[in-house]
Amino acid sequence: MNNDYYKILGVEKNASKSDIKKAFRKMAHKYHPDKKGGDETMFKKASEAYAVLSDENKKAEYDTYGTTFGNGGAGAGQGFGGFDFSNFAQQGGMEFDLGDIFSDMFGGQGRARTKRGSDISIDIEIPFKDSIFGVKRKVLVTKNSTCETCSGTGAKKGSDMVTCSVCNGNGQIHETKRSILGTVSVARMCDSCLGKGQMPKEKCKKCNGQGVGRKQSEISINIPAGINSGEMMRLSGAGEAIAGGVAGDLYIKIHITPDKKWRKEGYNLVTDLNIKLTDALLGAEYNLKTLDGDIKLKVPAGIEFGEILRIKEKGVPMSATQRGDIMVKLKIKLPSKLNRRTKKLIEDLKNSGV
Repeated sequence: MNNDYYKILGVEKNASKSDIKKAFRKMAHKYHPDKKGGDETMFKKASEAYAVLSDENKKAEYDTYGTTFGNGGAGAGQGFGGFDFSNFAQQGGMEFDLGDIFSDMFGGQGRARTKRGSDISIDIEIPFKDSIFGVKRKVLVTKNSTCETCSGTGAKKGSDMVTCSVCNGNGQIHETKRSILGTVSVARMCDSCLGKGQMPKEKCKKCNGQGVGRKQSEISINIPAGINSGEMMRLSGAGEAIAGGVAGDLYIKIHITPDKKWRKEGYNLVTDLNIKLTDALLGAEYNLKTLDGDIKLKVPAGIEFGEILRIKEKGVPMSATQRGDIMVKLKIKLPSKLNRRTKKLIEDLKNSGV
């Protein structure tokens, strides 16, 4: 084959889609003709290589035959003339918009996108019982929040809003750039009105017209039943607010204080219970303290060390109507010292074959 697509992008034959995509982006940035020092020939080669290697079917054909036969594909002997560049974004199995690349090339002025506030992460520690049945917690987080005085408008109360003179109320400023693909229209958010298209005649004094301010906010968190230690919860829009955009998210990492008696295995609650030797031989009834309260546990006669007794529907909630089970692992507690009478009785049992 005349063009080795893998060599062009500088990747191995077993490279992942992500690696192929990264390699193409790197070359596109480096060789784009509109950039100083760009190379149109190398940019075309990289584009052609990516169009094939990013498409699973075309890649398979190329690996097998050294050419692809799909519409718009590029064969090894075709050169660039057989490649329909005008429809490149669809033909190449593109996983990202070319605007992503051009936004960096043209000074970060790609397609106008909604600004997004920063995400916040916090850690919460809860008791074992709360992790089993779920709990509602309230936390205080200091972050940028929507200004309560102006409700995020940035305007003084009672003040009128006027059309932004910079963007003429569009909220965006459009620019046109020439590229190898032809004329590309890119846009950026208007910095004057923060993408709103309107500006207040008088600014809110509390937030200085920004619409957001730093404050301590109380946030309610519903921790679900059966959550595991180390799990992460996400509250959309509970992160940092930003002027002219949407708030980020709040991530909560859950830490669980271990219980001295109980442990969780799937949807089951497991505990160990020490019983006397005589109770193992003759049977007995024990008072078992569970997370729901006390219950009577019947130990059958002749139970063996390590056997497990099951109490149904008293474990971890699986749904509103279903729960796992309690599993009680029995351990027979042997006496460390024997008096003369007890020793004689045990010897009699031994002689009788017990």
